[in-house]
Amino acid sequence: MSKYKLKQKMTVLAIITASLLSGCSDNTEVDTIKSSIQFIGDRERLNIYHPVDLKTDLTSLTDNQRQMLAVLIDASKIMDDLFWKQAFGNNKDEFLSKIDDSDVRKFAEINYGSWDRLAGDAPFLTNIENKRHGAEFYPADMTKNDYESANLKGNSLYTIVSRSKEGKLITIPYSEAYNDELKRASALLRKASKLAENKEFSEYLNLRADALLSDNYQPSDFAWMDMKTNQIDVVIGPIETYEDQLFGYRAAFESYVLVKDLEWSEKLAKFAAYLPELQKGLPVAEQYKPKMSGSSADINAYDVIYYAGHSNAGGKTIAINLPNDEEVQLKKGTRRLQLKNAMKAKFDHILAPISEQLISPESRNNVTFDAFFTNTMFHEVAHGLGIKSVINSDTTVSKALKEYASALEEGKADILGLYMVTQLLDKGVLTEGKLKDYYTTFLAGIFRSVRFGASSAHGKANMIRFNYFEAKGAFNRDNNGLYSVNMEKMRDAMSSLSTLILTLQGNGDYKGVGKLFSESGVIKKQLADDLNRLTKAKIPVDITFNQGKSVLGIQ
Repeated sequence: MSKYKLKQKMTVLAIITASLLSGCSDNTEVDTIKSSIQFIGDRERLNIYHPVDLKTDLTSLTDNQRQMLAVLIDASKIMDDLFWKQAFGNNKDEFLSKIDDSDVRKFAEINYGSWDRLAGDAPFLTNIENKRHGAEFYPADMTKNDYESANLKGNSLYTIVSRSKEGKLITIPYSEAYNDELKRASALLRKASKLAENKEFSEYLNLRADALLSDNYQPSDFAWMDMKTNQIDVVIGPIETYEDQLFGYRAAFESYVLVKDLEWSEKLAKFAAYLPELQKGLPVAEQYKPKMSGSSADINAYDVIYYAGHSNAGGKTIAINLPNDEEVQLKKGTRRLQLKNAMKAKFDHILAPISEQLISPESRNNVTFDAFFTNTMFHEVAHGLGIKSVINSDTTVSKALKEYASALEEGKADILGLYMVTQLLDKGVLTEGKLKDYYTTFLAGIFRSVRFGASSAHGKANMIRFNYFEAKGAFNRDNNGLYSVNMEKMRDAMSSLSTLILTLQGNGDYKGVGKLFSESGVIKKQLADDLNRLTKAKIPVDITFNQGKSVLGIQ
């Protein structure tokens, strides 16, 4: 389907004549938000997020480390406020204050605005216009053609686009547009650096503090890649571009505060060494798999203790592959961070219950947390495989594929992650579980992620993969609507879809990707009916967090 929408029950009484604009930029923001904002959907929709206390064992940390965590959480809260501005507008507090119903207000907080992120960004309040694809990164009246013909100066991930007094498009650096907030966040990172007991982490925090004020994030990205022994970590700043659904050219503010799981990290360390070999073996022509650099990059497990901004909006991230800077990737590779406690919460409260509803009884024991963790881990590892620039061109894949780039990249990571699991099991490097565990858990994971909807890059990727697998006979569906994997056909489909995606990326084939999305990026009636069974069973779509210093017991 084009959008996985909730059924809105709008009535005449629910429609207020005043118009509410959803802007943040100076030329679109309304002065005030009208009162009587009402919820217009099925109230069951308000329960799609299962609340989870976000915490971990901090007893091994020193007093300085615990104080540092508190400071990093304070800095993260600033990232949260900045993301509100990018996603919704400057009027967050006024907007929320006009929602009298506490459940609806909580739903708006989870979604960072008035659009349901797991239902194709459908508005769920009265008087709300459709969300702009460019969010608040661009003027409301700007067209794609306006942007592409503007020849903007200083154009980068870390600028907003506005209009001059003469009406011309101009760029404004984040460090200028959000100067007050970034000064405060920078000062907090410097404060945290003085509490850091790890020299490399202290240096990274100082460089990241510099970056917030200069918009030059590359030095801190290099420093982050060089950290190996720090137990505390933070991913903070403008990072992912998913919020910019117009082009995918602007980065949104977010933060994760992390504590390393030393035992699990030790188990994962061996896998990074196999990346160059796996790159060579990709099921695609040689020109689509250039020699891999940065193979010394590491894989670690963490407990996440605070999410902020983009990472906390709607569906929650459970694994990270960073940095996104392609120059850093070529020289250093990437780091893969598995967020173990958040992952376990999703498995227990969502994936396991989904398998009870949609996976055949004889296959349900093949849905395991170890397989879920490993599939998710190799999804992040797989971001490092494949090609970064269009063949015979200096244009990056992300630039060539524009608004499709993020979703196709997520699709690539999913399918190549499964390819890597298959290869490492065949080689005897991966020894936990059976191949059927990974394939069946992967199938159950599609049902979980496709519920994220059309506004999510992960949701779009899963729609395409489900339809592709169905066409290739990679799974069977019995008369009771229960699914099981066809192992041989699943393996063939995995290989051929990998070839297709890598070829589209390498060719920078914008039209070809657009055709793939229009034909396969939809939820058909049978799948929609099956997903509706999950709704009727009241299985949550995702999780939300009770988090912060009070939850952790720190000051």
